[in-house]
Amino acid sequence: MNDVVKEGGCRCGRVRLKVTKRPFLTMACHCKGCQRMSSGAFSLSAAIPSDGFEVTEGEPEIGGLHGASKHYFCGWCMTWMFTRPEGIDWFVNLRPTMLDDAAWSTPFMETWTSEGLPWAKTAAVHSYEALPPMDAYEALMKEFAEWEKA
Repeated sequence: MNDVVKEGGCRCGRVRLKVTKRPFLTMACHCKGCQRMSSGAFSLSAAIPSDGFEVTEGEPEIGGLHGASKHYFCGWCMTWMFTRPEGIDWFVNLRPTMLDDAAWSTPFMETWTSEGLPWAKTAAVHSYEALPPMDAYEALMKEFAEWEKA
């Protein structure tokens, strides 16, 4: 992500957003839930610092699972735009394809490959059958910062 400021929005353009900080990580999740919510083989995510993310137009609505983690959609076109994970307020999981330029969003790691479709492959550097251990995230974020610069 060469430019720090990126803008984007849902498919119909009623909800617009802006990112002003680099992501902590980029990911592909192969879990069944992400397959169903994205209508694809996996979902892409960029973990954006909360203070570097804002909705600039429109009002996204909560959809998907209506539980502790909040999945935000455009109420008109129903595009799944971002997630605010349960109990974590320091980042937003943005679907990077919502940005006008998403070419930079190669997933650094992939998760839940145990539930993935056998033909769905990514260019991720790290791959996990489920989630990485919690104590691995600090090292992964450091490595991602270096990888992203390369």
